[in-house]
Amino acid sequence: MSINPVISITQAWVQEFIVGHNICPFARKEVERSSIHYAVLEGAVHDSAAEDNASLDDIEEVVFRLVELCKKLDENAGIETVLLVLEHGFADFERYLDLLDVANGVLTQQGYEGVYQLASFHPDYCFDGVDEKDASHYSNRSPYPMLHILREDALTAVLARYPNPEAIPERNIAYCQELGEETLKGILQRCQRAANRTVE
Repeated sequence: MSINPVISITQAWVQEFIVGHNICPFARKEVERSSIHYAVLEGAVHDSAAEDNASLDDIEEVVFRLVELCKKLDENAGIETVLLVLEHGFADFERYLDLLDVANGVLTQQGYEGVYQLASFHPDYCFDGVDEKDASHYSNRSPYPMLHILREDALTAVLARYPNPEAIPERNIAYCQELGEETLKGILQRCQRAANRTVE
């Protein structure tokens, strides 16, 4: 059975960047345990002219899948975390942020507040109030827009055991600034090429 190339690219990014550069110090264990579930939502947008403009139907489709994946986590203790990859429809970062707001609201409505939380990654991720050329944005930049579903109790437990966890984002920002934009772009491009070789 062949692996979806979108998943291959995402896995390469997790392995090389998130784990390899220690962006998330807790990710290596989950990669080694194969406890990360990857899901791809191809989306309803097929017209390239509309690619950046997800419709309300697209947002509803993502939210429906998100709730399904939360239920999957409810039923599968062996899955620690989920990456929902949005292949089409959310290339525009502002539209993605609209989706993120809706998704967080739906988690609350579904009774998942305090159970699961979302982390956000996007190819054009920008921290509010930071120059758009600043390399720090790459700590949250990914090959595709995605929603990362985390078990809140597991996250709380691992943070309690980790020294000075509040320094992780600061470290990542400083580290990305040290690496520089061209190096970070190269990492994303290598993930794309490596994944393409895997699925050929």
